[in-house]
Parts: sequence; structure tokens; C-alpha cells
Amino acid sequence: MSKHDESRRKFLVGAAVGAGAVATGGLPADALAQAQAAAVTPAAVTPAAATAHDHERAAEGALRAFFNQDDATTIEAFAERLMPGAPGKPGARDANVINYIDLALAGAYADQQDFYRRGLAALDQYCRVTYNKPFVELIPAQQDEVITALEAGKAAGFTYPSAVAFFNTLRTYTIEGMFADPVYGGNKDFAGWRLVGFPGAQPMFTTADMQSSEAFTRLPMAGLQAKAAR
Repeated sequence: MSKHDESRRKFLVGAAVGAGAVATGGLPADALAQAQAAAVTPAAVTPAAATAHDHERAAEGALRAFFNQDDATTIEAFAERLMPGAPGKPGARDANVINYIDLALAGAYADQQDFYRRGLAALDQYCRVTYNKPFVELIPAQQDEVITALEAGKAAGFTYPSAVAFFNTLRTYTIEGMFADPVYGGNKDFAGWRLVGFPGAQPMFTTADMQSSEAFTRLPMAGLQAKAAR
């Protein structure tokens, strides 16, 4: 992992913890309820994804609730550059961030669908004009250049959303997908929680646990997903 990648990772982890996004992903209370309902009962997500079987397949990447495959691949690659993986350090792809974003846009964040469609179209156009290739075909260094241009508002061709707004929104959704409870579709195998040492919900804490100044590491870590299954 390059120093640039490590710096980006530290920034996103710090932003997530500082914003209190580790446990909830930053979703508003009403959106949390919608997203949980969508994840537990897929029929609430979209008429096209109306069965538990469909939802499971979506989580595995066999189909998507909102994105087509090209857009899903682009978002996945973008999120991975924002939160790059490394040996022993899970990234956005490891945490299945794309599944979180996809399900959110099919449910609680459905009002952002046009935002994403237009943003992805502008991103594709910018990359083809600048590099003669779509984002997913660029080498990591070029992808980082694109992301930097978006963040600085220097990427041409963006109207709605603006380049900065598209970058900021995708960064926020990446953080949520890394650190929200797995019930919302991301944080696969508690990848984000393990990264920051968050133990998840526990059935009980002992007196020794409460008095200890050491990091709490006892397993298993229980999430809302496990509770919903019961």
C-alpha cells in the first residue's frame, strides 16, 4: 500500500469514528428504519427485488437492486480507491460497500437515484475525454487523479451533481458501507468494525469489562442482522 493509500484510509477511518458512523453508518433515524426493513424484508426494497432469494443474490453480487453491472463496477472501483484494501486491512471491496450503496439507493436513499445516474454519466464522460477510457479501465494512479479532480471541483462536464458534490456523497456512502451494521448490506464479516476495534453489540458486559482500560476484543460480535435472523 502506498503512503497515499494509507493516508486516505486513515482519513476515512477518522472521519467515520469522529462522525459516530461506526455503529449506524450515519443514516438518519427514519432512513435507518427504512434500510433495516429493506434488508430484512427485501420486498420493501423494490418490486423487481421482491424475494429473500433475490436479496441474498444481490448481497453476493449476482444481481443488483438498483445499479446495472457497469455502474456497480464503477462505484465499486471508486469506493476501493477511497478506502483501499491491503494485507490485513480490509478495504471497500472486502466490506462489500457496493452492496450497501446499491441497497440504500433502492430503499432509504431512493431520492438519490437521479443524482447517482447523472454523476456516473458525467464521470464516464470526463474519464473518456481525459484518458480515452472509462474509470474502471484506468490504472490506480489515474483513478486517483480523477478522484482528486472531483474533490477539487476541477473535473469538467459536471452540472448536477457538481463534481464536488458527487465526490463528497460517494465518500460519505463509502464510510457508511464500511462501518454501518451489516444488516444494511455492507461491513461484510464485520470488516469495518474489526478495522477500528469496535466489538459490536454484546449480550452483556461483565464488571471486569466495564472497569478495564484495555481495548474490548471478546467475540462474537453481534449485529442487527443476527438479531433479525432470530
